[in-house]
Amino acid sequence: MSDEARTLFISPAQQDDAELQVLKNILERNGYEIRDSPIDNSRPNAATNEQHIKSKILAPCIDQVDAVLVVISSATRTRPWVDWAIECAQQQDKRIVGVYVQGGQVSDLPANFQMYGDALVGCWQADRVMDAIEGRSNTLFMPDGETEFPERDIDRFTCGEPKPE
Repeated sequence: MSDEARTLFISPAQQDDAELQVLKNILERNGYEIRDSPIDNSRPNAATNEQHIKSKILAPCIDQVDAVLVVISSATRTRPWVDWAIECAQQQDKRIVGVYVQGGQVSDLPANFQMYGDALVGCWQADRVMDAIEGRSNTLFMPDGETEFPERDIDRFTCGEPKPE
């Protein structure tokens, strides 16, 4: 890691707070600054306006970080804010790292992570998480944390590129 502290945003995952606390502690001891969602079990969100949540709560957090950690669990799979946070990070060219919690499955991967994720590791593998954040690893692992994802032959396009014929 560079001498400069790296800042990270962790996607909202209130149900996974306890398990992620160990990873957060390790990252902070290694010089990372965690700017996780301002919404968690100790600070619940009473906002109901989707645009307010996106523009006033989540976007400012993502604007200020170097990378986004996406929690991969059944709790985050169906949360629209997670997919939106991934898209926001991708539009800002932020590094997007998926971290499986215990019990996380491939079927829990948010749609936008499947399109834009840079690396995918287990949250219990702190060295791999840090390598993924730093860009030293771009590997996508299966939930066992050891088997690499099979290569997928898919075309990826971003705005402004010609559409496939």
